[in-house]
Amino acid sequence: MPEETCKRHGSQEEALPSLPAAVSPDAAAAPGRYSFVRSGSGSRQIPPGWGSVPLHIWQSALLSGTAGALGRPAFQDANEWPQRHSVGGLPGWLLRKPNIHLRTSDPDFLAAVDSWFKVLLPKIYPWLYHNGGNIISIQVENEYGSYRACDVSYMRHLAGLFRALLGDRILLFTTDGPEGLKCGSLEGLYTTVDFGPADNMTKVFALQRKYEPHGPLVNSEYYTGWLDYWGHNHSTRSIPAVTKGLKDMLELGASVNMYMFHGGTNFGYWNGADEKGHFLPITTSYDYDAPISEAGDPTLKLFALRNVISQFQEIPLGPLPPPSPKMMLGPLTLHMDGNLLDFLYFLCPQGPIRSILPVTFEAVKQDRGFMLYRTYLTQTVFEPTQLWVPNDGVHDRAYVMVDGVFQGVLERNMKQKLFLTGKVGAKLDILLENMGRLSFGSNHSDFKGLLEPPILGQTVLTQWLIFPLKVDKLVKWWFPLQLLRSSRPQTPSGPTFYSTTFPILDSGGDTFLFLPGWTKGQVWINGFNLGRYWTKRGPQQTLYVPRPLLFTRGAFNQITLLELENVPSNPQIQFLDSPILNNTLHEAYIYSLSADIQSASEPMELSGH
Repeated sequence: MPEETCKRHGSQEEALPSLPAAVSPDAAAAPGRYSFVRSGSGSRQIPPGWGSVPLHIWQSALLSGTAGALGRPAFQDANEWPQRHSVGGLPGWLLRKPNIHLRTSDPDFLAAVDSWFKVLLPKIYPWLYHNGGNIISIQVENEYGSYRACDVSYMRHLAGLFRALLGDRILLFTTDGPEGLKCGSLEGLYTTVDFGPADNMTKVFALQRKYEPHGPLVNSEYYTGWLDYWGHNHSTRSIPAVTKGLKDMLELGASVNMYMFHGGTNFGYWNGADEKGHFLPITTSYDYDAPISEAGDPTLKLFALRNVISQFQEIPLGPLPPPSPKMMLGPLTLHMDGNLLDFLYFLCPQGPIRSILPVTFEAVKQDRGFMLYRTYLTQTVFEPTQLWVPNDGVHDRAYVMVDGVFQGVLERNMKQKLFLTGKVGAKLDILLENMGRLSFGSNHSDFKGLLEPPILGQTVLTQWLIFPLKVDKLVKWWFPLQLLRSSRPQTPSGPTFYSTTFPILDSGGDTFLFLPGWTKGQVWINGFNLGRYWTKRGPQQTLYVPRPLLFTRGAFNQITLLELENVPSNPQIQFLDSPILNNTLHEAYIYSLSADIQSASEPMELSGH
């Protein structure tokens, strides 16, 4: 039995909620091409226990007979859960049709949905309970009532599709927060609710009864913690509050599914974002203050919940698996490889796309990561002149350079002012970062890039060269070949690559990468994209590094950083044996917020995910 399943089983969690990150449409694939995670093979090799459920682990859990499973094979599902790497769980290629209406009965969207489910649901069918498997029910959509469309025809289409492919014997259900039941429920699908320990259980279950007069009370997402946003405090839920809420529900005879039971990680570019007054990208860590941590370790919350469950039924005998071995290493000094602009040919070997006005990521099939926009000044700008993009047209973060010299940052929903000078013919480069698409509630088509042409003073900038960048391929395939690197400037700033190699002499262990003094960027270990760091904004200060990523027994490992802004005077990193997730540097964040935007230290209104 997989170790993570053992930990769940040891808590007598009788249903494994299987979110389909392992079986979601691959955002990097073309329409009609799908990728299923298999450890050790395929294009997305994700070792077990990393916040997703790889296909062979999912099947092993079902075969073990230890738990039922709540299947959640939605084309769109929970927003910011680990590995939500596109449009709230939807593949980014959908937005190549700019007029598509997501999560509606738009024919273009339904065609993509039908194509996907006709591949996925037949793979699930043998595992249904009445076929001898462990899947006891299947969820249709996810919190659809929180979406703006409220398209009953779309929900009916999904229900009919699921019935046609799975038959009439499997229980189909929906889940919504209390405000979403009106549009999220559908006759013929069992209505469930989701809420956390701070919500009024009696009122929420009363609402469920309004839509589902008979059958069990079900909290299909009981929030054991909460997610983190960059620039906000680390979210936690106290053990007494979480255990009391669970006990109260069990005393009612309700069924409860915990979200999250196991924390996870938004590796690479897979995080989502929320919009609560302004754009809020979610951190790389999805530890969630869950009963089992991001690294797969049991926490005090797990044992407390286990004690509550033991009051209502027997729990398995025997100890839980112990925490995984952890490792410390460093500090290690990184060496500069060169500015991002030095590697532009390797980052975009096909050459730039020419356009009078800038175009979006989606228009050039760049689903994630970075794009560079380049133009040349048509006249000399003697006095500092403001560069701005109308209609909040920076999606999401722009790093501006003139003749290779870093000038500053423009950011979505922020009102920074950036002033430039330059001679006629000067090269203006704007590196755009996709920080994760909106993925809950109003998740409209969240296009990325320069959505409007930048304006310098009163001059609209035109005649752009657009470079879709393949940063991951450069790091994975070219850097290990020790390319001839450009001469190194004395005081680097702006997007710059740094790297070093290091051996691990023993068997190693899980570890947490700490980047003191670095600003913001992306980091790779042995070519694997660990995700974003944003040390200057927080709260997350370390990145989880699972042991399977590391070469041990004296073999050398390579770490590569793309620092986007400013490098510390002492460019060092360390590997720690415990995470730092709760250090928000408010002063570094709040200075850039306008007066009408919520402060990072103010409490936020939470909604279900």
